[in-house]
Order: sequence, then structure tokens, then C-alpha cells
Amino acid sequence: MAPTIRDIARVAGVSVATASKGLNGKGRMRPETRERIVQTARDLGFRPNRNARSLTSGRTYTVGLLTRNGYGRFTPALLGGVEDALSADTCSLLLCDARRDAVRERHYIDALTARRVDGLIVTGRETDPAPRVMRDLPFPVVYAYTVSADPADTSVTVDDEHGGRLAVRQLTRYGCRRIAHLTGPPSYAAVRDRVTGARAALADEGLDLPDSRVVYGPFSEEMGFTQVRRLLEREPEIDGIFCGNDQIARGAADGLAAMGRRVPEDVSLVGFDNWTLLAASTRPALASVDMNLYRLGRVVGETLLASIDGTVTPGISRLPCSIAVRASCPAPTGDDPVWTSDAPLVPDA
Repeated sequence: MAPTIRDIARVAGVSVATASKGLNGKGRMRPETRERIVQTARDLGFRPNRNARSLTSGRTYTVGLLTRNGYGRFTPALLGGVEDALSADTCSLLLCDARRDAVRERHYIDALTARRVDGLIVTGRETDPAPRVMRDLPFPVVYAYTVSADPADTSVTVDDEHGGRLAVRQLTRYGCRRIAHLTGPPSYAAVRDRVTGARAALADEGLDLPDSRVVYGPFSEEMGFTQVRRLLEREPEIDGIFCGNDQIARGAADGLAAMGRRVPEDVSLVGFDNWTLLAASTRPALASVDMNLYRLGRVVGETLLASIDGTVTPGISRLPCSIAVRASCPAPTGDDPVWTSDAPLVPDA
């Protein structure tokens, strides 16, 4: 026979009402009491009756996740964090892909509304402000990675300016003083924010990043390979390069090798995204800024659950990055690597 809430209350030594509040995250009680209730439920293999919970709470315990422009290699980490946060509330996640199609997006929002979801997460592949999905929806909406152009909405994204600071700080810690930046199109907010962060970090060291050392182009290996040669032919004194993503950095590493420049002895490299499959196979292995997307996903999920309970936090929250230190720009002798992550293993496609 399946265990009931009464069984949990009996084993945990609490009342049925307290057991119910402990499992639902409600009410005031000592943390150790709540943890004992939750652990007892796990030990007994308790599974809540979702239909009964819905009748008493008015919730469906389902949440929609709408991506506006497809799934990319960043999606698994973010999605893993969202799912782990929602699992604490036993919520199910319904995935929808609008594929840059306004009609498809409206269809999915109508379908999620008909299903009476408790909330909606909206994500995209760029951090640029985007139009809000719709007004007057009957559930809270949280924007993840992408941000809403409406300041009254709730958005959680990456602090790209902080990421730019981290990348340049790693280069200067290694001893680089003449630093360049190979990056993506300036139309992207993330690109502009990373340049701002890089320049701020250099200013802290009494250094600068002139326009002649900032090269924009596509986010591709070909861009890194061709532009690093042109850059060093023009300014051969460059000793460190911050790349706007790991693909550019991989191309730059190959370009430097073709020129007979050693990495990191002659020119140090730091990438962005910490795409581990690419970073680990670059020669030498690529130091890279990590956007902590799993952690961002968890924060998004927790923020949505708080919004469902009535605690709305409008505005944009920008979460800090970290850096994975590898051989292309190692830590100074005696220093510990400065990258830590609480993310579990997720697909790195």
C-alpha cells in the first residue's frame, strides 16, 4: 500500500497538518523539523496526490517554458537548473519552441493558458531586450537569459560585463599587458557588455583597450583564425587576447600555432562560454568564462515559484560569471584555479 500523509506524520513524530505544511513549504517551523518531514517522505517513497493538491490549492502544478528562437547548446544546462528548482514543488514542465514565429508563439501561449499552467518561463538565445510575450496573462511570467523590454517584468540573465572583467583579469593576473579582443557582432548586447567589462578591468590596472585592438565579426572559428593573424601583423606586441566565445578562441589558437606563436608563452588566450567539449580539445586547453547557466536556471525556477506564491520581483537580475582556468592562460604559480561550479553533469552539445 502506498504511504500516506498520515504515515509521514506518524514516522516523523508530527501532526498531519504539520506534515502537510512541511511538504508544501508552507507555515512556520524549525528548519530541522521541515527537513525531517521531507526526508521521511523520501524514505517512505511518498508520492503526493496531485489531483487532491490541485483541488485544495487551485494549482495545476505545471509550468510552461517557451523558447522564442529554438534550443541551442546552452539550453540543457539552463533547463537542468529550472527542472531541479521546480522539482522541489513537484511541478511538471511543458516545453514549447516558437521558432521565431509570432503566430506559433501565440498558439503556444493560448494552449498553456487553456491548460491552466501556474506560470511561464520565456527564454531565448540572446540577452538583448525583447518584447514581452503578452499582457494580462492569468499567471506570472519570468524571462530567463533573454530579458523583457518592459521594466515591470521579471528577468534573470547573465552579467556579461562581469564576464568581460573576469576574462581580462585572468589575462592580467598571468602578466599580459597588451591585450586585444576578438568578438562577435556589436549589434548584440552581450558583445557590447563584455567590451565594457574588459575595458573596466584594464582601467583598474592602468591599461586600456583601444578600438584598434577590438575586432568584431561572426562567432566562428574562421573569424578567430583569420583575424588573429591580421591583428598581430598590425600590432605584434599583443601578448593576450580575450575572445568573445570559445569558437573564436579555438580558431585564434590554431592561427597562432600557424604563425609560430606559442600559447600561452607568447600570447595568452581566454574564451567565453566554457563549452567544455571545445575548450578541452583546444591545444592548449582553453581558459574560458563560464556563464553558470545551470545556476541561472535554478534561480529562474525559484523566482517563478516565488511569483506563483505572490512574491513578484520586477526588473532585471544579472547573475555573476565564473572562469575555468586552463593551460591557455593558467593561474599564476601558487594560485588556485578560480573556477567552481555547483552544476551537475548535463549534456554539453
